[in-house]
Amino acid sequence: MAWDPNHLPHVSLHSTSLVRAPEVALEISRRAVEDQLKICGFKRDADVFELFLSQKNLTEVIDLSRFRKLKYLWLHHNKLQGLTFLTRNYCLSELYLNNNAIFDIEGLHFLPSLYLLLLHHNELTNIDATVKELKGMPNLKILTLHQNPLCQYNLYRLYIIYHLPEIQFLDRKQVTEDERRSMITVFNHKRTHVVQSIAFGRRVDASWNPRAPLKQKPAQRVPPDFAFANNVDKTVFDDPEDAVFVRSLKRSAMAFTFLNWDTVPTREEKYLDEKGRERAQMLTVTLR
Repeated sequence: MAWDPNHLPHVSLHSTSLVRAPEVALEISRRAVEDQLKICGFKRDADVFELFLSQKNLTEVIDLSRFRKLKYLWLHHNKLQGLTFLTRNYCLSELYLNNNAIFDIEGLHFLPSLYLLLLHHNELTNIDATVKELKGMPNLKILTLHQNPLCQYNLYRLYIIYHLPEIQFLDRKQVTEDERRSMITVFNHKRTHVVQSIAFGRRVDASWNPRAPLKQKPAQRVPPDFAFANNVDKTVFDDPEDAVFVRSLKRSAMAFTFLNWDTVPTREEKYLDEKGRERAQMLTVTLR
């Protein structure tokens, strides 16, 4: 078979560039991290507690798990789309990811110490997936999600407050008690019914049907032979003092016991140590 130069294997330069694009992005990220380590003077990974990587035009970030004591990370104003580089940064408390192109925050539940998270101006669309990922952060108090497509949800703010009750500031606004009560009314109808059915420490019937006629309970009539205080003893005594005595016996008794200080020896008597001295006595007074 003759050799035909027209049948050479075709290599696409475009496909080669696509393969190398992630590698180039990671290399740019690695250089940015190394530059920050030199600027801050960190010589060991264990000494790194903050990294400022904002406005670096980053599309990918190298794995940062080697910085075990990292607490503050600035990555805002880049072109990030995912968060696969945060896996073992358990000490991270503040994370700035605003103004990126992030559409998925999978991996954030590995950050149990996270206190502040800024995610505004991104491309988050799935509010359920976002809330599910943020539920694994018990210490999260400050959160921003505004300027994301998921904010178009009608009850977006109440939905976030309901599923993340630990949040104190959402989208730079403090969560109020009225909002917490409103989100219970909207998303937890059963609890709302229970709360509304409690009156004076007892459960009452809180159900109400506007179409049902109002039924009034019939008033209880007093029987004709009813006499006030029929249970009072009406025995007639000739002597009023006898009546007072009998009535006093029916009252509850109160007993007071105290020490008879007249029988307690003084300091001089204790010093003389007289023999035959009686012991201190206790007195009991009963009242009715």
